[in-house]
Amino acid sequence: MTPRPADDSDVIVIGGGAAGLSLAHRLTENGAATVTVVEPPDGPLRPAERTWCYWAAGADGLEEAVGASWSVLRLHGTDGRPVVVRPAPFTYRMVRSADFERLVHGRLARSDGGRLLRATVESVRGVRGGSAGAEVRCTLPGGWSLTLRARRVFDSRPLPVLPPARTRWLQHFRGWFVRTATERFDPSVADLMDFRVPQPAHGLAFGYVLPLAPDRALVEYTGFSGSALTTEAYESALRHYCRDILGLGALTVERPEQGVIPMTDARFPRRAGPAHFRIGTAGGATRAATGYTFAAVQRQSRAIAAALLDGRTAIPPPHGRRASAMDAVLLRALDTGRVDGPRFFTDLFRRVPAERLLRFLDGATSLREEWHIGLCTPVLPMLRTAAELPFVRRRSQPFARIGDDHR
Repeated sequence: MTPRPADDSDVIVIGGGAAGLSLAHRLTENGAATVTVVEPPDGPLRPAERTWCYWAAGADGLEEAVGASWSVLRLHGTDGRPVVVRPAPFTYRMVRSADFERLVHGRLARSDGGRLLRATVESVRGVRGGSAGAEVRCTLPGGWSLTLRARRVFDSRPLPVLPPARTRWLQHFRGWFVRTATERFDPSVADLMDFRVPQPAHGLAFGYVLPLAPDRALVEYTGFSGSALTTEAYESALRHYCRDILGLGALTVERPEQGVIPMTDARFPRRAGPAHFRIGTAGGATRAATGYTFAAVQRQSRAIAAALLDGRTAIPPPHGRRASAMDAVLLRALDTGRVDGPRFFTDLFRRVPAERLLRFLDGATSLREEWHIGLCTPVLPMLRTAAELPFVRRRSQPFARIGDDHR
């Protein structure tokens, strides 16, 4: 069909997942720029409803979208012994994508410079070599073509191919929103990692329980390994976890959710062109050693909004160099089997004050704090891994369609 004329904004955000919505939220929050969010229309490109979790201290602007929070966290080691921590001032928070969409879409509708567009992005290219911004060519649901122009484009679409990496794992999971026949959950306690589930020959696995009421919870089976499982394997693992480990008795599965997140020390380019930037998982926001993404997306979104408000052109990285280097060492140590994953994570929560550990996982600790945390890990295997890592070759690998689905 005949193309429609171009529309202009200061910023175009491509994608309506956690990264795209978070950046749009922060841009409209501080008035840094006029923004157009381009989301896929209803159909196969539009992701199913999903859940994001993160920890934060105090107000963070997402209160309307937070469906539940927990001030007590628990782990279970493979020996069955629980580790209970209270990471004040942090709380662990859950955001459902539908609630987050309502929050951000409402803010866009009320903003003078905000707009939501349902369309399929076909291409992004620089204008006059990129000095004047970029053009985004879209196809509207009715088949019309539309060209959008902006000074900057922030793109959260999943990458088709991973950058070369030394280590590549996946965080992969399937969860059930369950309702039990009797009260089985303590709504004040979230189980972050339950290593009582059978462990794979390579990698690690754990249960994950977020209670929403005494008889309702999100129960997940999660793996850190080189490949995902079949849906049937996840279902079998969840049945075993719910029945034999949690002892939930009769239950109803109200809704499943499933996802895959990359865990890799690949170097994700933050620029795809002079005015075209990658954000979210595609821009390296996922922590290599844990798969956590949502908290980093919030930090980066606030930093981008502040930079645009101040007229700065540099876009900050989602993680610092020290955090990325430590993640690469841990991921390699887990992959080689030098470090036992369940014991490593359980011991960290046993030995390190919870508030400090959560700041460490967010990349917000000092060098002195990180030194003391390092002494709580298997020192010799970690040092051996750090010494060999510079000599490990980075390799390209195929990459399935993976986004910032969770955490």
